[in-house]
Amino acid sequence: MQTTIGPFDPATKSVPVTFVHDAPSGETITHDRNVNACLDESGGFDAEATAARVEEVARGVAVKIAVGAITNPPPPAPQEGFDVD
Repeated sequence: MQTTIGPFDPATKSVPVTFVHDAPSGETITHDRNVNACLDESGGFDAEATAARVEEVARGVAVKIAVGAITNPPPPAPQEGFDVD
């Protein structure tokens, strides 16, 4: 499981995370979601604790990918009247 953690959003107290993992089918699945950030005693962003929290979430995402609950979205269908090259 490969994870990329984005910048802390103080308004939502979360970080955007991209999870990339290979499904049993061999397809590489990319899953984006926000993860609640960890804050320190003074209410500031705790990057180390948040990274540990993301690892915990990643274990759950990996299981969901393995059972097919998380997949890549289908490609958008071409719209009538538009040229698709």
